[in-house]
Amino acid sequence: MDHIPPSAVTGAAMDTVVPKRRGRLLKRIAAAAAVTACLAWAGWQFVPHGLQVASRDVRLARVEQGVFRDDIVVRATAEPLNSIILDSVESGRVEEVFAKDGQAVRKGELLFRLSNPQRNLELLARQTEYSQQIFNAAQLRVAQEAVRTDHQRRQSDLEFALSQARKQHARNQRLAQQGFISAVALEESSDKLAQQQRALDEEKRAVANEEKVRDRALDQLDSGLHGLQSGLKLVSATVDALAVRAPADGVLTDFRMLVGQTVRPDQHIGRIDDPQHFKLSAQVDEFYLSRLTVGRTGTVTQDGKTYAIKVATVYPQIKEGRFTAEMVFTAGQPEVISPGQSMDVQLTLGEPAKAMLLPNGAFVNDTGGSWVFVAGPDGERVEKRAVKLGRRNNAQVEVLSGLGAGENVIISSYTPFGKAERLQLTK
Repeated sequence: MDHIPPSAVTGAAMDTVVPKRRGRLLKRIAAAAAVTACLAWAGWQFVPHGLQVASRDVRLARVEQGVFRDDIVVRATAEPLNSIILDSVESGRVEEVFAKDGQAVRKGELLFRLSNPQRNLELLARQTEYSQQIFNAAQLRVAQEAVRTDHQRRQSDLEFALSQARKQHARNQRLAQQGFISAVALEESSDKLAQQQRALDEEKRAVANEEKVRDRALDQLDSGLHGLQSGLKLVSATVDALAVRAPADGVLTDFRMLVGQTVRPDQHIGRIDDPQHFKLSAQVDEFYLSRLTVGRTGTVTQDGKTYAIKVATVYPQIKEGRFTAEMVFTAGQPEVISPGQSMDVQLTLGEPAKAMLLPNGAFVNDTGGSWVFVAGPDGERVEKRAVKLGRRNNAQVEVLSGLGAGENVIISSYTPFGKAERLQLTK
């Protein structure tokens, strides 16, 4: 009997049509979206937002309302109030040195002596020329005196001859009236009188002319002698200048003369400082150039005592971002003060006033006061923001706009951040 295999079971009889459930699908999609959003938010939190900077490498400060003190503190150096520069007026070789650097000297005290054979020869030549001119002047005066004496003798003779001719003519006139002499003899005596008168007048004119010539010659000679004398004084002064003396009382500074050294004209050889009176010289940031003017006051504190000062001179030339200001003491100076000594000077630029404030820092110079990096509430994200800053002193910066009280600002240097617009502070 043949075996008949059973039929294969397909399960078709068990299949049942189930209707689709849309609500459950939507829930699954919403859940997936929520999970995706959470993952995205978590990823966003871990993705860097700007240049990452370690918190320990920056300095944060809070914007606060306070009182702005409009003053600055500068480091100043003490300098002599009065100094006399010593420059050589003559060249030569140093033969002797009588003073040393740092020594107190008196006016007229000999500092050093130079030797210059050329100057000595010039002096000798001028002295010889002057002596020769004096001799020539003396000879001329002797000669002129002899000529004057001769003229006086001749004039006296002519005056005597004229007197005799006048007397003779007067006698002849009386004799002619009595008929003792002829008219011819009277005429001859008249002619002789006239001749003697002309001779005397000519002699007087000659004497007067010679006196004028002689006076002009003497004036020219005196002028020449005066010129020679002035030249001799100048040469003598140059020789005297070889012995260099202190022009005033004070302390000899920067004096380094050595025996055998060659000195040139206009060579700086030192200076003489006033040891009793000092001024202060400070290098000030160019930001204060328009506000630090002559007459501004300030104070210096030393050994527990405060001394008043005022700005005496402002040099507007800017070098490496700074200019020079000089200050003088107005009511006494410290008892002990030395050239080159450094002091902290507090200068007042204006009256205290209420203002929004930030601590002063390197950021001001880096940005010019036009923008800052402001930290967000979480203390990690930092964004660049435009601001307007006003006055500043050594400790404070006045905030005019762009920041509110309580905000945190990076006040350290911005140089390491380059051109970054955002920062993220990390632990």
